[in-house]
Formats: sequence, structure tokens, C-alpha cells
Amino acid sequence: MGKKLKIITVCLSVLFLTALIFAGFLAPDVHAQKRPIKIGFSMALSGGMAAAGKSALMSMQICAEDFNARGGVLGRPVELVYYDDHSKPADVPGIYTKLISVDKVDFVVGPYATAMIAPAMPIVIQRKMVFISLYGLGLNATFHYPYKFDIMPAGPHPYTDWSKGFFEVASEQTPKPNTVALLAVDNEYGVNGQIGADENAKAYGMKVVYKERIPPGTTDCTPIMRAIKEKNPDLVWMSTYAPETVGTLRAAKEVDLVPKMIGGGLVGAQFTSIQTSLGPILDNVVFYHTWAPAPTLNFKGIDAFLKKYQAQATKEGVDPLGYYLPPYAYAYLQILLQAVEATNSMDQKTVGEYIRNTEFDTVVGKVKFDDQGEWVKSRMLQVQVQGVKSHEVSEFAKPSTFAILYPKQWAYGKFVYPFPGWK
Repeated sequence: MGKKLKIITVCLSVLFLTALIFAGFLAPDVHAQKRPIKIGFSMALSGGMAAAGKSALMSMQICAEDFNARGGVLGRPVELVYYDDHSKPADVPGIYTKLISVDKVDFVVGPYATAMIAPAMPIVIQRKMVFISLYGLGLNATFHYPYKFDIMPAGPHPYTDWSKGFFEVASEQTPKPNTVALLAVDNEYGVNGQIGADENAKAYGMKVVYKERIPPGTTDCTPIMRAIKEKNPDLVWMSTYAPETVGTLRAAKEVDLVPKMIGGGLVGAQFTSIQTSLGPILDNVVFYHTWAPAPTLNFKGIDAFLKKYQAQATKEGVDPLGYYLPPYAYAYLQILLQAVEATNSMDQKTVGEYIRNTEFDTVVGKVKFDDQGEWVKSRMLQVQVQGVKSHEVSEFAKPSTFAILYPKQWAYGKFVYPFPGWK
């Protein structure tokens, strides 16, 4: 009897230990499946780029909500962990270090704009994480990181693809322009854009008669515009961030600088707040864009997204139209989450390889990346604002306001050339 009791006791002990093992090892797995998938990033919620950053954040929140409404990803809710980088590149490294080391996020995505993305790159590369960024011009040409991708339709040669359309459209006009002035803000974006514009000017047989860079945040641009006017260029191409964009266009009007074409890489000219501020000053200016309300760009899902976005934007006081950054901010999160779903994995390399080798359906159309993380084919639009007579938002909500000049596949409207002057 004692022997049988001993055997029963041993068996119960084994069962108890087995239960403990299962409690210790299986329970955390079940818990892990319910934990949110944390996606970390910084965003410009104050400072010079805040108008874009706030609209991007709202779009990302809508994307997370859409995925969560249908059950999350891998059965887990999506949670966004973010901090304000104040539009200052110097703030970015500390934020991404905290996101990865303290917040323990599962994935990171980029902040908005080249100058803010660049300082995050070394940290992300060191941790070997997937990194989809939001409008970073040609950064991976330096890093060559296999899991860096950019949700901006610049194309496989971003430095030159960025401005190619401007120069190609100009070269097809009569009289053909022969000279060009190049102005850039002195940061990663401005310099990279100017390098590409310089190459395109030469490729299209145009002489560069003026080439300068201005410090970030320059708003008094009158002396610069006078200096350009003295050179009498046929084209004026500028790669500027929002503060300099406003400063240069106002100054160009002030000194009556009237080349055959003016504009180019004007960050901010796409923001509704800046459009309504400048109003008729933007009329007939040509600049890059990534989406406009033209029938040629009516991609699947874009209308539903914009309807939801615009309803929230009106309440929260952010960019009320959301034509520029918001669809792409939705799309880059959409791509990451689609990749996690498709691979059924949280492994950085597995997800990164899938993104590198897959064409995605998004609200901004089909997206496929090349081996440098750029779009395999450029879709960098060149648009001309037309018919603006006031500072009302409604002026910029109409499809007819944006003539799409390039690429020809997406063309809409007719080009007004040469630039008729300022209103």
C-alpha cells in the first residue's frame, strides 16, 4: 500500500510540474498574442513642418484603426507609439533610441522629411530593423541598407527623378528655355534636390547661370530673388522646405521675377494651409506633387480614405484636404502591416525581405520597391496651379486647380506657358 501511495505521489508531482511548465511557458505565449503590435516613430507635430506632420499622424491613426476594426494583425491590435521631433533633426536620434531600447516597439517607421529621416538611419541600421520612411530623398544612396524603403514616388534615381519632369516639360515648350537658376535650402533635402536638378539642366542642354544655397529657416528672400532676377534665367528651380518656399515666392512677386517657369521642389506648396496663405501667388507656379484630385489618379481606396480623413481633419484643425502627405502616410503603414500579415511573422528580416520582393496594393496605387528601397518606376508629379483667385480652401479642392503636366501617363489639363507673371 505504501509503495502504491508513493507511485501515486510521484505521478501527481509529475502532473503538477507539467502543469507548472505549461503555466509558465504557454501562458506568456497566449498573452503575447494579445499584446499590441507596437509601431514607433517620431513626427513633426510642432515647428516648421508641423502642418504636414499632424496630417500624417492622423492618417496613420486612421490606418491603425482600419486594421484594428477588422481584428488587428495576427490577432493583435496595432498600437502607435510616437513623439514630437519638433521639426528638428537633432531631436530624432534620442527619440528612436528610446523607442527601441525603452519602449521596446516591435517595428519603427520613419518621421516625415529627408532632414529628419537621415539622423534615424544609423540607429535603425545598427538594430537591423525594417525602416519604411516618409518622403526621404535619396538617403539610401549613402547607406545601402537592404531593409530601408521610402514611400515617395521619386523613382529608382531619386536625385534626378525628383526634378526630371520639370526639365522635361520645359524642354518641350516653345520658345525652349536655355538658362536656369538653382536655389536650395542647405540641408539633406535641398542639397540632394539641387544636385539632381543640376544634372537634369545639363542633360536637357540648359546652362546654369545661378546656383546658391540658403540657411534653413530663411524667410527674408528678397535679396536672393533680386540676385536671381539680375541673371535673367529662363527657369527658376528651387528645393526648399516650407518656410523658405513661402519666403521665396513672396519675394519673387515683390521683385517681379518673371521667368518662363518658376517652382520645382517647393515643399509646402502642397500644404493646404500654405496654399490658402499664398492664394493667387501660387497661380501658374509649377512644382512637384504626389497626389492631386484628378480623375487619372483615382486609385482604389483613396476616396474612402479621404472621406474619413477630411471629416476628422475638419474637427481637429489639420490640413483639411489631405492631398499631399496623408495618403502616403496611410500607405506606408499599410505596407508594413500587410507584410506582417502575409509573412505571419514579426521577424525583421522576414518582413524586410517580403517588402523588398512584393508589389503592394495601397491607397496610392501599386507600390514596388527596387533594391535600394526606391520605387521601381517614378511617379513624381509636376503640377501647375491654375485659376486661383482667392485664399479660400475651396479654390484648392477642385480637380481643375491642378494641371498634371508629368508624367504623361497621368496627365490632366493644359500647361500655361510661359509664366504670365504674378497676381
